[in-house]
Amino acid sequence: MSNHDSTDLIDALLRLEPSSTTYQARHFRDKVVRGTQDSYEAIFSDKVNLNLAWRYFVAVYACHLSKATELEQHYVTQAKAQGISDAWLSAVQQGQLETIDNAQLKAILDFTAKLIVKPVEGDQDAILSLKEAGISTPDIVALGQLIAFLSYQVRLFAGLKAIQALEQGDVEGISVSEAIESQASAEAKPLIDAAIKIKGFTNETLGWKAWLDVVDVERATAAQIEVLEASHPQAKTSDYYLLLVHEPEILNHRSTTYNAIMYAPGGLNRADRELGALTVSRINGCVYCASVHAQRFEQLAKRNQIVADVFTDPASAGDNARDKAIIELATKLTEAPEAFVAADIQPLKNLGLNEKEILDLIHSVAIFGWANRLMLNLGEPVFP
Repeated sequence: MSNHDSTDLIDALLRLEPSSTTYQARHFRDKVVRGTQDSYEAIFSDKVNLNLAWRYFVAVYACHLSKATELEQHYVTQAKAQGISDAWLSAVQQGQLETIDNAQLKAILDFTAKLIVKPVEGDQDAILSLKEAGISTPDIVALGQLIAFLSYQVRLFAGLKAIQALEQGDVEGISVSEAIESQASAEAKPLIDAAIKIKGFTNETLGWKAWLDVVDVERATAAQIEVLEASHPQAKTSDYYLLLVHEPEILNHRSTTYNAIMYAPGGLNRADRELGALTVSRINGCVYCASVHAQRFEQLAKRNQIVADVFTDPASAGDNARDKAIIELATKLTEAPEAFVAADIQPLKNLGLNEKEILDLIHSVAIFGWANRLMLNLGEPVFP
C-alpha cells in the first residue's frame, strides 16, 4: 500500500469488515477515521522536505520500540520501497545504531527513541542536538509530528485490536451489578477552591514558549494563515500553532483529528474524555497539557479532588468505579500499548459503556500520546 492509496491503513491492517461491531464503532467517528488517514498521508507526503526514506525508517524504529508488529511490518515494506537497506533495517531492529554511517540520521534516531520511550526526555537539549546536526526548523517540526503521530497510531491500533478481540470472544470480568453498585456507593468530594499544585503539576493557566523559530504571521503564506484560522481562535498569537504551521498540511489534519476526538457530540461524555487526557498527560510528564485538561475536566465534571489525586498518583486515583476504570485503561494504553488486550476493556463494558464510548476514550488516550510529545519536544510551559 502506498501512502497515496485511498484505502484506510488501519482498517486494512486490522481487516475490519463493515459488518463488524469494531468497524461500526470506528466509523461512528468518520471525521476521526478520515483525519487519521489524512494525517498519515500528509506526514508521508512528497510535500514534506524531510527525506521520505528517512521518515519511513523512523516509523520502522518507532514501531519496533513500541512492539507494534503489524505497523512495523507495514513501514518496513515502505522503507524498503524507498531504498532503505536491509543492513540499516537490521541495525534498528537489533539495537545497533552505531553501524549507521550518517550523523544526521543517527541524531534523528536518537531523538526518536527519546520521544517514543520516555517523551519527557525530548527536552531543549534534544532539540539543540538536531539543530547542531544541521536539521532545519521545518524539518524538526515534521520529525516531531511524525514521531508524535506514530505514538497516536500505535495506541489507536492497539485499542482497536483489543475491541476486535473482545468482539470475537468472551473475556471474564467483574459483574455489571458489582460495578454499578461500586460506582453508586462513592461519595461526592467537595471542590478544592485553591489552586492545585502537586509534584510540579498544576491546574493554573500556563503559557507555552517554543524553543525554535516560529512563523511570523505578517510573512505567513495564504495556506499557513488559512490553517491557523481553522485550528484555534488564538492560533495566530500562540507559539505552539505558529511553530507547527511550518508544516501547515500536517497541522491542518492534526487539528481536524484532535477536534473530532475531543469535542464531537455523542458517544463518551466529554468529562470522561478529559479525564483520559489528564491521566495520559500526567503519566507522560506534560505539565502544560495536564494544566489545560485539569481545568476542562473541572469545568465539565464540577469536581476536582480527582485532579489532585491524578497529580499525586494515577494508580490510586478515582472517586468511583467508572473513574478508576477510565484511569486504568488510560494508564495501560499509554505505558504498554503492546500489552493492551480485550481484558483491559472489559471493566468499562461491565459498567455499561458500549464500544463507541470505549473507542472515544481510546481516541482521547491516543491523541494525547501525540499532543504531549509535541508540547514536550518543541517547547516548555511558562508559569504565571
